[in-house]
Amino acid sequence: QVLDRQLQDAVDQLTTTTGTFQPITSGSEGSKTDQVLDALAADTPIIGLTLQTFPYALQKVRDEGGRIAGRRFAVIADEAHSSQTGQASAALKELLYTSTDDPDEADEIGADQDALARMAAQVDADDRISFFAFTATPKEKTMELFGQRNSTTGELEPFDLYSMKQAIEEGFILDVLQNYTSFEVAARIASKADTTDSPGPDDEVDVRRGTRAILAKVELHPTNVRSKVHEIIEHYQRVVRPELGGKAKAMVVTASRAAAVQYHRAFQDEVKRRGLDLQSMVAFSGEVPDPDVEVIHGAARPTVTEASENPGLHGRDLATVFNQAGQHVLIVANKYQTGFDQPLLVAMYVDKQLSGIAAVQTLSRLNRRAPGKDKTYVLDFVNDPEQIRDAFLQYYEDAHVQTESDPELIADLRTTLENQNIFTHSEVDQFWTEWRSSAQRHNAVYQSLEPAKERFAHRWQQAVYAQDTAQLDQLMAFRSALSQYPKAYAFFSQILDYGDPFYEKLSAYAGLLARLLKDFSTDEPDPGAVDISDVVLTHYKLEKIRDEANLSLASEETPGLQGLTEAGMNRAAEKKRAAMAEVIEKVNKYLGDLEASDEYKVGSLKLLTDQIAANPTLQQQYRSNTAIDFVHSPALVEVSEDALWSHETQTDEIIKRLREMPNQDRIQLLIDVGLLDALEQAQ
Repeated sequence: QVLDRQLQDAVDQLTTTTGTFQPITSGSEGSKTDQVLDALAADTPIIGLTLQTFPYALQKVRDEGGRIAGRRFAVIADEAHSSQTGQASAALKELLYTSTDDPDEADEIGADQDALARMAAQVDADDRISFFAFTATPKEKTMELFGQRNSTTGELEPFDLYSMKQAIEEGFILDVLQNYTSFEVAARIASKADTTDSPGPDDEVDVRRGTRAILAKVELHPTNVRSKVHEIIEHYQRVVRPELGGKAKAMVVTASRAAAVQYHRAFQDEVKRRGLDLQSMVAFSGEVPDPDVEVIHGAARPTVTEASENPGLHGRDLATVFNQAGQHVLIVANKYQTGFDQPLLVAMYVDKQLSGIAAVQTLSRLNRRAPGKDKTYVLDFVNDPEQIRDAFLQYYEDAHVQTESDPELIADLRTTLENQNIFTHSEVDQFWTEWRSSAQRHNAVYQSLEPAKERFAHRWQQAVYAQDTAQLDQLMAFRSALSQYPKAYAFFSQILDYGDPFYEKLSAYAGLLARLLKDFSTDEPDPGAVDISDVVLTHYKLEKIRDEANLSLASEETPGLQGLTEAGMNRAAEKKRAAMAEVIEKVNKYLGDLEASDEYKVGSLKLLTDQIAANPTLQQQYRSNTAIDFVHSPALVEVSEDALWSHETQTDEIIKRLREMPNQDRIQLLIDVGLLDALEQAQ
């Protein structure tokens, strides 16, 4: 609805004629389907809606005899991405190409097959529909669908171009890579190996799952999160906040929903402790297990939501509230990284791997102009600055397709699927009949998939029992092709006429069958779990390696976009197992191979904070005072000194340094590494 209002305002500036623009919204009278049909039938010049609305209108158009059949349309797609090149766009074409032929034809046997064939043939041959797609970051699929071929180079390129370079030079957007600060995180982990239930150093685990689990643990470790939050707040307060007369806002981009929650809570804790007037909100979808609640005896972990983490919203739209004065930092996980228009965003703090189009779209949230806004800032904790620069260069002047998609890919995938003899053509036809029925029955649709599911399950179980790796590889290849086929067909069917309706039927069939087969696994009872409870973070370092550098976008030859080919399709990852000690060593190398020196040791600080937090006097003061008053307590200084000098490890470099620190600096460091959390847990 925000986009509807923006589009309505833009149209109003260009015309004074009533009824020129009709937005299709859920708040208007009647269903979206009825609104679309009424607007099309009334010859409304401009209709604003999402492509996803069209599939629901399609059946009703048929039922009513096709009130819009034979008319001419222009589809103007703003920010054309994969939704323009997939199933929603296919549904749109099917709607707009509704036939004007004899309605009795619909009752003939095979009428649906004929309609499919006609529709596919008409996509490029008929001039009733024209697409105009606008985007700053075209994907290779978008370019192949909407682009035109350069007569000199033969490469596909945009029909028209207003480049990022030109937009920056003419002052319409900002160069977001002018002030780019990058950090390097190094860490070291180890295994306590002091329980019988957890994998010991010599016990084998799945390498891929073990590595992912350990890296996720390091990512969410309080030391890691607090260290980065401290840098973010320091930078925002010192550099960003004075911008735009104190109105400057910032976004923190995290790698997961759990990380977003952790960041938000750490952010609020430090703001409260330091007594700062700094407001933050967190944005994520769905429910997330509460990361601060310990689960015992197999109990279900409680969940948190965006609403529960932002109690001040009171049901209001988060983006609308963030736009208000007095809102400073938005912490996100896979939300607001694309299409979010907030001109007051001046800084972005990135703790998520970004590459290619995702890097450009995410950082481009900063490029909007605003009065007084002439610079932006990026602090990046994880990405290589040169790779970020390369991603932007691909779209800086122009984007072209270097390797075009292989049209034979669909036929190859179909052959791969058919060769396994897991389904028959008649079963696919039966599925299609139920799928396309006007009275589509959920049970009937899934019953038509059961024969294939049973064959797959029987072969899978036999292969697992016999440890037949060759058969398992074939079944996994089948399952992989099953997932890839619908995505590939959704694209290729828009630019090619395959002349055989079975391709379309197989696409719908494969998409649903893939869902039914995804949970088959060769692993033991809990295939997703690798117990890493004994893995601990022992050493940690966060170091700034580049401060407010200009990544210097400039004209230079860049590689083109890569189309959809067999080599580019996802393949089932080969499973490898290794001793837990090997996995830990592999992760340590990935984390920078930080030497096991006392300088970066984490364990000593944890022991020290736990020892201080166990003091009853401090626990009472913590309960009775604000965080600001508590950190200035003389008792806190006294107890911390006693703990330091009673510490058994006399050779620990960190303990030595803490003893030499001024009192308040020492207290600040102890709080940064979790003293307040330790006191909270001790209550």
